[in-house]
Amino acid sequence: MDESYRLKIEYVPLDRLKPYERNARKHGDTDIDAIAASIKRFGFKDPIGVWGKDIIVEGHGRLLAAKKLNLAEVPIIRLDDLTDEERRMYALAHNKTAELSAWDFDTMDTELEELGEMFDVSLFGFLKLSGGDEDDRYTTKMDIPQYQPTDDHVFLSECYNTAKYEALIDEIENAQITNDEKVFLKYAAARHLVFEYKKIAEYYANKASEQMQSLMEKSALVIIDYGNAIANGFVKMSKKMQEIREKDYA
Repeated sequence: MDESYRLKIEYVPLDRLKPYERNARKHGDTDIDAIAASIKRFGFKDPIGVWGKDIIVEGHGRLLAAKKLNLAEVPIIRLDDLTDEERRMYALAHNKTAELSAWDFDTMDTELEELGEMFDVSLFGFLKLSGGDEDDRYTTKMDIPQYQPTDDHVFLSECYNTAKYEALIDEIENAQITNDEKVFLKYAAARHLVFEYKKIAEYYANKASEQMQSLMEKSALVIIDYGNAIANGFVKMSKKMQEIREKDYA
């Protein structure tokens, strides 16, 4: 193997690392607590990947956990064989591929049963979901940000920006391409519409009619997390929802 591709672990001061300002993966408090608990219990076994002038490619959660633990230095591996574009692609791919695997719950149950109290499931970010004494399951516990609407009253015109979309539509109209191609590109141009989701949430909470709220939900302009709403007492779980939930966890 080419020596340039062999990864070498270094230890660097924590404050030397720079988070990538456009990191697409966000970490909640529960996530950071679980990572910190793992590092504290087992050691820092997963070096942070850095590139260039100590910019983090992957390992932002580990950085936050290390700060929580007041570590002076952390292990890193350098990924300088990547181009700038490859670095950005790898950061996205690394985070996404971690989501694609699934748990074998039967094997997990066996492992957790044998480990018993040695393994504190709550400490490492697992939430036990009771589906019956014979078939308990575990899932990753996640922090979901709760947006609290204020009394601000916004206009719909403040909720979106069409400048880039309209400029692209004009360019498509003037292009020397077929009508079918223009139709296709016009649909694709909608991806360049910019939505101001905080303002959309304000409009939803303060101005939208019930029918408008329903259509906004169906359009995924606002996401109603019924699980969190129930947990926080905003709504009550209907008997039908309870039956569905119990069936899913059975």
